[in-house]
Amino acid sequence: MCTRYISPEEREIEAFWKIDRTSNQRKDWEALLTVFPLSPAMFIRRADEVDYARELVTGQWGMIPPWSTSNVPATKPKKGEEKGKRLSTVNARTEGMERSPTYKNAWARGKRCIIPAASYDEPNWETGKNVWWRFRRADGAPWGLAGLWDAWTDLKTGEVWESYTMLTMNADGHPLMGRMHKPDPKLPADQQDKRTVIPLEVHDFDRWLTCTVEEAREMLKVPPVELFDAAPVES
Repeated sequence: MCTRYISPEEREIEAFWKIDRTSNQRKDWEALLTVFPLSPAMFIRRADEVDYARELVTGQWGMIPPWSTSNVPATKPKKGEEKGKRLSTVNARTEGMERSPTYKNAWARGKRCIIPAASYDEPNWETGKNVWWRFRRADGAPWGLAGLWDAWTDLKTGEVWESYTMLTMNADGHPLMGRMHKPDPKLPADQQDKRTVIPLEVHDFDRWLTCTVEEAREMLKVPPVELFDAAPVES
């Protein structure tokens, strides 16, 4: 799973994606370029249900579940508990999102987004310790990663929080992504459940934002190795 990435600057995103407008209901947020879980960053979504109109939004990386009492994602609290256990919602597994209490409504309602990334990092444990690798596109363009978004309202303050998550899928056997993440010695090589984010191509940007759920499901594919320019991060 991806837990850090670098976002292009706003002007670069607007030029590459030909953004129609910028929308942000929380004017106090400043999008970061180096993005970590719960950081504010930029994502692209369909504007007001208008076909082929894109808008740039600043939101929190880490989907806020509908039941949350704060912007920090957590499980539903059990009876007698004030808060549940903290959740990691920066990545959503495509295999279970349709059943997930956190993601199923966003997926069913077509709240899909594109997450711009100049690069993203993944851990490699082939040496026995974590070595971070950085992934860029081989053609020099920014990544447009598939994601989901939603809006959550703080009932105490009335503030509206936009939040988003990256979609991931199984990459066991992939010549590059199958090498990332710490292996489980108890499992065979073809059952490690190594994960990959899902890059979208330029010709699919508008389709991803506007198509049906069934069509969107068909677009979830393991990326070909030819897309990548990947190497260990220099110290």
